[in-house]
Amino acid sequence: MVNEKQIASGKVIAVQGPVVDVQFKEASEVPDLYTALNVRTFDKRDLLLEVAEHLEGNIARCISLASTLNLQRNAEVKPSGCAVKVPVGESLFGRIVNVAGEPIDRKGPIPPSEFRTIHKDISRLSLDTDRLAGEQFEVMQTGIKIIDLLFPLVKGSKTGILGGAALGKSILTLELIHNITGEYKGACVFAGVGERIREGNELYHEFVNKKILDRVMMVFGQMNEPPGARFEAVLTGITMAEYLQEQNKDVLFFMDNVYRFVQAGAEISTLLGRVPSETGYQPTLASEVSEFQERIRSLDEGGSITAIEAVYVPADDLTDPAVVTIFSYLDSIMVLSREMIQMGMYPAIDALLSSCSNLDPDVVGKRHFDIAQETLKMFAKYEELRRIVAVIGVEELSKSDKTLYERARKLKNFLTQPFYVAEIHTGKKGTYVEVEETLSGCEKIMSGEMDGQDAGKFYMIGKLF
Repeated sequence: MVNEKQIASGKVIAVQGPVVDVQFKEASEVPDLYTALNVRTFDKRDLLLEVAEHLEGNIARCISLASTLNLQRNAEVKPSGCAVKVPVGESLFGRIVNVAGEPIDRKGPIPPSEFRTIHKDISRLSLDTDRLAGEQFEVMQTGIKIIDLLFPLVKGSKTGILGGAALGKSILTLELIHNITGEYKGACVFAGVGERIREGNELYHEFVNKKILDRVMMVFGQMNEPPGARFEAVLTGITMAEYLQEQNKDVLFFMDNVYRFVQAGAEISTLLGRVPSETGYQPTLASEVSEFQERIRSLDEGGSITAIEAVYVPADDLTDPAVVTIFSYLDSIMVLSREMIQMGMYPAIDALLSSCSNLDPDVVGKRHFDIAQETLKMFAKYEELRRIVAVIGVEELSKSDKTLYERARKLKNFLTQPFYVAEIHTGKKGTYVEVEETLSGCEKIMSGEMDGQDAGKFYMIGKLF
């Protein structure tokens, strides 16, 4: 039997940008929070609303998931009776959808699929305690030397790429997609949140050229869309990934950019009239981030979700409350450095500012762990010596310090490499380097086998010559 609350219609009484107030005749008719409502604009366009608040006078304050242009006062609003539902299933492979699961790739309608609501009660999820106990670690090769060496990617983990504007977050994410999806035959879900449509276009053609489009699902809520679309696009993406996980598939979940999700939540909070926290962000910041981060997990039954998330860092401030809230959920944090960009070191990952809980002898093996630790020690000493060299010159260093300084320079150069997805910009052919080649290269440099070589020869190469 259908509940009367689900079928009673309301009417639009106010529109303030993406916020729409809908009034119902009786209090019992007001839909529950997160319920999806349908309304048609003056130009015959279907518009999806989501209930965000209940106000006095039988009013449901809603957030629009698309533009409210031409939405009329007194327009009839029909509740759907449930939260926003999106299609899931095999028919979405190779397709691009918006936050509501509607195709935006001009390839026609998506064949009938199973539908699922994008909101989920995370308290009912069961956790795979075996993986957390360290019994099922599987390291995934990325082909990127510095990541494989210092920030090993483990199946079922969450990795964050943190950096300010123009530091290469998106290009590094694209390279990881290029390398990992080509190597591993699992499924891939990409959620484009609040970023440029140009990047989505480049990503689509990259998948086409790589011939892996048939293993990829894409959802976009771009920066020109209302905050509701940018906010919910993350939940649409993770819903699609969860379905694939339940089909015993190992899913790669890429998201660019998590900070834009937080930013959209702050915009919605302000539009709803909520008092911001003392830092300017929404008071619900922690709960909103946890709502989707806690859904990225390995379950008792099914496959895994391995997440790689790009995080914009406003003004390069790693203490920003939104950034701190996000990286508290991550297993591995790769911080991109503006100083390294200025020095031409790509990828510009600052090894000393970054961290990785997967860099453990039980996960990567003792030899790998020892080489990584020695690398980090050498980099830390190099930073000390670099400041001294800037004042007195390299010739004034002691013999042992000079040797270490030169080896560290070679090692830093060796951990740069040309990317496949940047070939059109750099003119250099991209390289994929096996983990063993990375480890042996680092060993040779640190042991002194390469002391007679010029440091410039190690810059932007693949494996050691």
